[in-house]
Amino acid sequence: MNIPTEYPSRSTAWELLTKYNQDAFHLRHAVTVEGVMRYFAGELGYAAETDFWALVGLLHDLDFEQYPEQHCIKTEEILRAENYPNELIHAVVSHGYNLTVDVKPEHEMEKVLYATDELTGLIGATAIMRPSKSVQDLELKSVKKKFKTASFAAGCSREVIQAGADMLGWTLDDLISRTILAMRSCEEVYSQF
Repeated sequence: MNIPTEYPSRSTAWELLTKYNQDAFHLRHAVTVEGVMRYFAGELGYAAETDFWALVGLLHDLDFEQYPEQHCIKTEEILRAENYPNELIHAVVSHGYNLTVDVKPEHEMEKVLYATDELTGLIGATAIMRPSKSVQDLELKSVKKKFKTASFAAGCSREVIQAGADMLGWTLDDLISRTILAMRSCEEVYSQF
C-alpha cells in the first residue's frame, strides 16, 4: 500500500470521530484500536507509517454508534465528504469485509485491523473480570478460555477473529498473545474512558 503523504491530523480525526460518537464505550474502543494499530505498525516493520496505522484504528468505527445497520458504508460516505485519502478509506472500510461490505483487507495493516478489532473487545472483557481489571497481568490461557465460551462477550465474533488470524497467517494463540501485548502498550490511554 502506498501511504499518502498528506492526511488529516489526529486532532482533526478526533473531532470527526466525536461528531459521530459520544458514548464512552465507543470512544474507548476507538482509542484502544488506535493504540493497538500503533503498536503493530512498529512491531511489524512499518514504523514510518505508525501515525497512519493509528489513524485508521481511531476512525474504524466512525459510523457505528449512529448507523450500526450501515456500518462501514456510512463511514465511506463521511470520509469521502471530508476528503480523506482513498487509502485510508479502503483500510477503514475493509474491516467490515464479509460483514457489511465486500472490500477485502489486502495490506498487512488492513488484515491487522480486521483481526484485532473484535479481539480487543474480547480481551478487554476478559481483563475487567480479573481482580486487577487490567491487561497487564492477563495471560493467553485466560483469553482462550473465554474465547471458547460463546456466551461470554457474545458480541465479539469468534469467526471474525479466527478469519483474521488466518488472513495474517498467524495462529490464534499468536494473534491473541500479540494483541494482549499491544493492549498493554496503550492501556494507560484507553483506561481513561
